[in-house]
Amino acid sequence: MTTRTCISPASAIAHSLLAVALALPVQPAGAATVTVSSARDLAEAGLVDVGRAIPGLDLDIRYAGPDNFTAAPVPGYEAPRCYLLAPVAAALARVQADLRRDGFALRIYDCYRPVRAVQAFVAWAHDPSEQSRKALQYPQVDKPDLLDGYIAGTSGHSRAATVDLTLLDCRAGPCTALDMGTGFDFFGARAHTDAPDISAAQRAHRQQLLRAMQRHGFANYPLEWWHYTLQPEPSPATAYDIPVR
Repeated sequence: MTTRTCISPASAIAHSLLAVALALPVQPAGAATVTVSSARDLAEAGLVDVGRAIPGLDLDIRYAGPDNFTAAPVPGYEAPRCYLLAPVAAALARVQADLRRDGFALRIYDCYRPVRAVQAFVAWAHDPSEQSRKALQYPQVDKPDLLDGYIAGTSGHSRAATVDLTLLDCRAGPCTALDMGTGFDFFGARAHTDAPDISAAQRAHRQQLLRAMQRHGFANYPLEWWHYTLQPEPSPATAYDIPVR
């Protein structure tokens, strides 16, 4: 397992986000009511440490450090680790095994996401003063418009059924990330899985990831080439708010 993100002390921005986030209500996903579990720790919630369970998985957990669209460690991420419900972790292990046989592997950007982190994203989207990553991650989208399709008040990540990831090519020495046309968490049309204005090679890489994930039950969110949710979700009405440790 390769872990790329190191934890730094929480910044003033992160503390401010947490204060606002904890005051926000949990919103339902569509017509379904999502209840926050009373589980007191990750083990009680039945969450599996995927980085330890899946051989050769590369972790680049962006929200545990400042390299993300908020420019600060995100509340709820106390360690750069990946947790998922057991059936989701098992399906992801099958994807990784298939890819490894062909000389490829997965890099994980995000897995289970505490409810407080989702709420922190919403709080950040309502804060017009923090736009330090706009040029890099949402150059053509006004910050409030990120709430329409990109940042939501509830997330499959909090139900521990969704994972953000990309492909690594390990066929010729050290593994290197394939060119997907945009970076992770780029908010804009080029990040749509079927975006028309990407190269043939970039489209082929996205389709390779799509096929690998679909073979084992994962469905893609079409606005984000990196975003996949296991279908059917193991616990579609249950979210979790236990910090990632």
